[in-house]
Amino acid sequence: MKTKPLFIVMSAPSGCGKSTLIDMLLQEYPDLQYSVSCTTRKPRGEEEDGIDYHFLTVDRFRELLAEDAFLESAEVHGNYYGTLRQPIVDVLNEGNSMILDIDVVGAAKVRHYVLHHLPADNPLRAGYMDVFIKPPDMEALRVRLEKRGTDSPETIERRLANADGEMARADEYMYQVVNDDLAIAYKRLCDLIDVRSGRM
Repeated sequence: MKTKPLFIVMSAPSGCGKSTLIDMLLQEYPDLQYSVSCTTRKPRGEEEDGIDYHFLTVDRFRELLAEDAFLESAEVHGNYYGTLRQPIVDVLNEGNSMILDIDVVGAAKVRHYVLHHLPADNPLRAGYMDVFIKPPDMEALRVRLEKRGTDSPETIERRLANADGEMARADEYMYQVVNDDLAIAYKRLCDLIDVRSGRM
């Protein structure tokens, strides 16, 4: 069955299960690929170039910036981050779909560019959809962050403060999915993708 290639942009506060949901989608949909972002920061732990990030020199990143190669870019804590446009276009032109995991600020830049600067028949715009993953409530998010056991109390407080600001922008997205129960949230995501791509 011929399906429409999708450009899926997904955001969520830290601890909402977004990475888990994306991993599940990548296993379910063979035509779905993950957009690998670029950064000038050094690899951490077992991160691999081309899988976790494209690790670039500052000079190379600036060259790409000058060429207008990024859909969006930002400087965070002294490092550059960005999403290259061409790999996404290439995947969509092949008839496959691309999913981009990005924060609300980056998502707003991508959304503005795609919806206000591209013609309706451009593959990025034709297949565009964005989804915000929400926790059931802030208390549930606090419990999840504490359970992870990876963050200090100060970091958890900062993540919760950030989450508050991110949640305030959830209405900017086409769709919102509450991850109270992982299986239900995943089913809702699959339904959205199936409808948008013409599977249903």
